[in-house]
Amino acid sequence: MPTHSETKRLPYTAQQMYDLVADVASYPKFLPWNSAARIRSRTPITAGAHGAGEVMEADLVISFKVFRERFGSRVTLWPEAKKIDTEYLDGPFRHMRSNWAFRDIPGGCEVDFHVDFEFRNAILQGIIGVVFNDAMLRVVRAFERRAAELYGPAPL
Repeated sequence: MPTHSETKRLPYTAQQMYDLVADVASYPKFLPWNSAARIRSRTPITAGAHGAGEVMEADLVISFKVFRERFGSRVTLWPEAKKIDTEYLDGPFRHMRSNWAFRDIPGGCEVDFHVDFEFRNAILQGIIGVVFNDAMLRVVRAFERRAAELYGPAPL
């Protein structure tokens, strides 16, 4: 079961990074291997673990070499806490969870990211297992590049 955890310090506000990651419909514009996104539904949460929030069900299409898979996920947005939790609904995974947390710090923000997943297809799992760490680094870097496009480049 591949897992990846990373903490990054970025020269943007926690709100800016939260907004970027919460904009699931825009993922095909900048995320590698993501060829389509569709928001199925949005449901407000009046009171939850981190205050008020929203549950979004979304479909993403992942294209990698000859594989093209759609999967559904439940994305729980916690704007007050600046946290995003994602869990798997349907598609090619045996399981999948990811968590984002954003905190303002002097000079920018700190972003914590964690993902844990396993494909049902042993061949696909074997392929991704070989390149998993590189793939996760590319995904995180894609969010950094998107932040620079939206909010301006990081100061030197």
